[in-house]
Amino acid sequence: MDRGGQPESAHRRRFTVDARRLPPIAVVEPQGELDHHSAEMLRVSLHACVTGGCPWIVVDCARLDFCDSTGLNALLAARLEAEAAGGGVHLAAPQPRVARLLEITGAGMVFTLHDSLAAALAAVPGNRA
Repeated sequence: MDRGGQPESAHRRRFTVDARRLPPIAVVEPQGELDHHSAEMLRVSLHACVTGGCPWIVVDCARLDFCDSTGLNALLAARLEAEAAGGGVHLAAPQPRVARLLEITGAGMVFTLHDSLAAALAAVPGNRA
């Protein structure tokens, strides 16, 4: 509980994950705060994409407001799983807070980063669009 008597989660922005699969590519759109409370939801979605025939994943970070180390670990694990399946993970349009996390942890060097979703999709091998 916070000092106002409200559950702390009431102040946290709700986290959602949408995924569109267009084999061999999936577009995953997390929205809200990616932290230790929500990372498993993203992990499950990313895993389902890879095992569902989409080894190339574009994570559209445009609506991802925050990412902590647990969320980053979910992304890193998905990268390893996607690469093992012959694909990879591209990150599109990371917001300043997320971009800063990628920069200070060095994770930005292991992901392919793009300014926009369109640029990320255009760069993915096997994209038929």
